[in-house]
Order: sequence, then C-alpha cells, then structure tokens
Amino acid sequence: MSFYTRKLKSLCEWHRVLHINTKEFSISIAMAKSKYEYVRTFELEDKCLQNCWIVVRLDGRSFHRFTSAHKFEKPNDKRALELMNRSAAAVMEEFRDVSLAYGQSDEYSFILRKNTDLYNRRQSKIMSAINSTFSASYVYYWNTYFEDKKLLYPPSFDARIVLYPSDQNLRDYLSWRQADTHINNLYNTAFWGLILTKGLSNNEAEKILCGTVSSEKNEILFKECDTNYNNELPMYRKGTVLVRKLVNIPPSKSKKHIICPLHVDIIGDSFWEEYDEILSLKDLKLNKDFKPDETFYLVKRS
Repeated sequence: MSFYTRKLKSLCEWHRVLHINTKEFSISIAMAKSKYEYVRTFELEDKCLQNCWIVVRLDGRSFHRFTSAHKFEKPNDKRALELMNRSAAAVMEEFRDVSLAYGQSDEYSFILRKNTDLYNRRQSKIMSAINSTFSASYVYYWNTYFEDKKLLYPPSFDARIVLYPSDQNLRDYLSWRQADTHINNLYNTAFWGLILTKGLSNNEAEKILCGTVSSEKNEILFKECDTNYNNELPMYRKGTVLVRKLVNIPPSKSKKHIICPLHVDIIGDSFWEEYDEILSLKDLKLNKDFKPDETFYLVKRS
C-alpha cells in the first residue's frame, strides 16, 4: 500500500469517526429536550420599554398589623425607618444600576438608570429580585436596629414597576412621593400628639383633625401638644433619599463608593443640580465635601 493510499484511508476513517460522534452529539441534544419543554412558550416577554426610567416601588403589606405586633413608636419609630434605609442601601449595593432610592414610612422607590440592561429589562425579574433582596435584608438587619425586640414573624412587601419616559416625569413622581410624606407625617404627628399628649381617643382625635388644612394642624400641634412641627426630624418630614458618592475616607488614599442617606428637599432644583450625574447618566465624580462622620454605607461589591 502506497503512502498516499494509507493517508487517504486514514482520512476516510477520521471522517467516519467524526460523523459518528456528530450524530451521537445531535441525538444527545435532542434527548435533552423533553416533550414537556413546550410549556416555556407560555412565558410572557415582559421587557420594559427602552429609554425609560424604571421605578420599582415597594410597599409594606399589612404593616399596620406588623407595627402593632412589634410595638413601633408612634407617630414615627426612628429605628424602624433606619432599618428601612439600611435594607434599601443593601439593594443599591447589589444592583449598581439603581442610581437613586427614596423612602418614607413603610415604602421605598428604587430608580433604575434609563439605559439599564439589568436582566435584559424584564419586569418580573427586576421586580422580584429587588423585592426579595429588600425583604431579606430587612430580616437580616433586624437585630442591628432592634436588639431588644424579637422578630415575631417575617414582614412582606408588595411591589410594582412604573416606567417614566422623561426626566421631568421622574422628578414629578419623586416630588409626589415627598409631598405625600409631608401630608401623611403632619397628620400622623398631630393625630398621635392629641392621643399621647392630651389623652384623646382615636375617634376624638380624628374628629378634631377632620377637614383641617396644614396650617391648622400646625397650630393644633403648637397650642395643644406644645410641638413645633418644624423641629421634628427631617427624616420624618422629608423622608430619606439614598444617593451614591465617590469619596476618600482617611487613612485610605483609594476612592470609595458609598451610599449616603439624605433628608433633603428633592422637589426643587438644588438637589438635582448638586447630583446632576443622576439624570445625565454620567459616572460618579469625587465628592470633596464629604465628611467621614456622616452616616453612609460602604459598597463592598465591585
């Protein structure tokens, strides 16, 4: 047998083996797909519209019962609000495309960058991931803020996603939530002030406040409860906005990515001018005015 004949025979044998292996591989793939796989066709393609701000809002489910069972302070429990803030910060640590979060009472709104491609912008994946991370963090950090109180049962939160196509739409949404914070907190402060200070019943306090406007509630607080509403903690009156900052924390010389809770007005322009990178989608710039004694959460994930 000549050299070329042997080479040709070897080449034919190699092709035969390759054909057999390819056939077996194809069969194995076909076998991997069971007859039940058709059920995947029932799944919905629930992508969020492109170029829109994605807002995920969480709201405590049956929290009136939860706060009563755990004897939260009225009208505001500082530790409970700080726990909400820490849980929201955990969400921002996990999902870097959440550029801003705003919370008050038992609710939190998470703003995802309008150009995010998180989970391919699938609503169900984004909503469930953020909700579960927040809920799990609430339980995880409970003992940090309530060392003297046992968690009697796990809390739960409902969630929804809303899309806002313009920057102004987004600002109006956040303005609505902060205005709602003021309205609700002023009423609750006056309501519980009448009950705790004057010894009124719930019905009696409701009757006094029924039909009153903000100025009248302020007057009731001042005259009847010896309380100046403007002296209440900004966290109670304005809620909490979580922002990202890039800072230097001594003695380290490297830049650190942190999340800071602020209790400021977000309805006017000042906040948006100071944190212009939120709407412009720019990278974080070094914040030289940061003071290490401020409250912040260090982002450890890269």
